[in-house]
Amino acid sequence: MIRLAISVEGRTEEEFVRGLLQEHLWAAGVDVTPILVGSARNRWKGGNVSAAVLVGDMRLLSHSFDAVTSLVDFYGFRGREGRTVDELVADLIEELRAKLGPKARFDRVIPYVQLHEFEGLLFSRPEAFESVPDARESSVAELRSVRAGFASPELINDGKHTAPSKRIQRALPRYRKEVHGPRLATRIGLAAIRRECKRFDSWLARLEALGGS
Repeated sequence: MIRLAISVEGRTEEEFVRGLLQEHLWAAGVDVTPILVGSARNRWKGGNVSAAVLVGDMRLLSHSFDAVTSLVDFYGFRGREGRTVDELVADLIEELRAKLGPKARFDRVIPYVQLHEFEGLLFSRPEAFESVPDARESSVAELRSVRAGFASPELINDGKHTAPSKRIQRALPRYRKEVHGPRLATRIGLAAIRRECKRFDSWLARLEALGGS
């Protein structure tokens, strides 16, 4: 059994890992532990993610676990300006190589940045938003229309007013990320999320493969 640490951005992602990924990856031979960004250095709070913070956490966690990855948003990532998500990840890999040295197993050090935001995954099945308190048919129809405008939920853009979370909040004022986000993800199901979100699916496939490494 491979012991995997996932450095997560906040409580929502932590519950998502516990609720959907833990059992799934256990069956693949991977024992998952989500740890809030900053917790590895006893800061004990999520969010406010930067390359320095994430690389520092992943470096420390790599000493206590067999493998380490991350689940943080591209939206709001400090210092990302002028870079695509792939360029950002490439830079994270280079920084980790410099910090860990040549003896590290880099097949087991997997920085992952969600494009654009965790809430984008929830657009994999917009009908699930019906479960949010006071959700009206017109509100769900609005979110369904947003999804229809993009080839993938992961492409719903990350502008200040158009990020997935902002769109959900406007349509559903009673939506609360930490409460409803993990519940909606469970309601949608991992299979649907993987089918709609190929970037996320590729990351999860790499984690599954750790069980056979």
